[in-house]
Amino acid sequence: MRPTIAEPFSTEALRWDAVLMRDQQAEGAFLYAVTTTGVYCRPACASRLPKREHVRFFQTCSEAEEAGFRPCKRCQPNATSPHEAQVKLVTHLCNLIETSETSLSLSELAIVAGLSPYYLQRLFKAIVGVTPKAYAIAQRQQCLRDDLQKGRSVTQAIYDAGFSSSSQVYGGATSMLGMAPSQYKAGATDVAIRFAIERSSLGLVLIAATDRGICAINFGDTPEILTEQLQARFPKAQLQASDPAFSHWVAQVLALIETPDRGLDLPLDIQGTAFQQRVWQALQAIPPGTTMSYTEVAKQIEHPTAVRAVAAACAANTLAVVIPCHRVVRSNGALSGYRWGIERKRALLEREALE
Repeated sequence: MRPTIAEPFSTEALRWDAVLMRDQQAEGAFLYAVTTTGVYCRPACASRLPKREHVRFFQTCSEAEEAGFRPCKRCQPNATSPHEAQVKLVTHLCNLIETSETSLSLSELAIVAGLSPYYLQRLFKAIVGVTPKAYAIAQRQQCLRDDLQKGRSVTQAIYDAGFSSSSQVYGGATSMLGMAPSQYKAGATDVAIRFAIERSSLGLVLIAATDRGICAINFGDTPEILTEQLQARFPKAQLQASDPAFSHWVAQVLALIETPDRGLDLPLDIQGTAFQQRVWQALQAIPPGTTMSYTEVAKQIEHPTAVRAVAAACAANTLAVVIPCHRVVRSNGALSGYRWGIERKRALLEREALE
């Protein structure tokens, strides 16, 4: 029987480890109290570390206070932390960007936040992972995709999304949509996608490619489900069976699944935001047989507080194994969610550890 993977901070041992490390990710997960001082603190409190035998854990401030403990004056666990306040402010600004009918400048956002434009730029990027301008562009791109999929005209979708001119879209259509706007609106009409479904040690795998490169590597339980998923993503694309040239690509991908350290020298066709692309590049730099936490990846791309955004970018990956999001784990080493199932993630990591 395989060992059960513990959820983060679900046991006292994991919570004590978080206290020792002053782990910021434990913020909000629990509180700890010290019996010798009668004080309770946040997990990352900078006060001197107590002895383990003097520590008790609580879920809420009220529980700790009902047990006779008082809040620490240093970390103020019963008050909103500075970081929580910053996150709340940036979340409010994100909502403004998403709902505004016009583009908001950095200066306008700074006035709303009561901060200088320079400081707001740094704070927003540290929490979200991108600048306010990049976030606004990503929102416009998503709005454009949604409107095109709903059948709106290309011109109407472009202006409803907040783009000032069609040239802004057509100039970057390939990286934004993977194809021309008219093709995207038509569900990838006239876009040829070759694909094959093969068996691997991890189950069935679908491998698909456009003329630009590999666009999908998905694990699944049946050929029907895998084909339906590809068709749903590109509803009007011309799905074509594998040909001899593509079979060579398929063989390389299958070999990578079985022996990850061999690498893959094939073009990729994967669209994503600038932030997602940075995360995916960082994942590709993680050597087989090793793992990184979401926090470490965030630090690697120089956005140490964008841990949740890193996790979201991992979840958005559509190229299994090639972009090795399976090598990203929680800070305590526990496995987290995986688009293609935890057991496949476990199997990949165990295989790489043996090589």
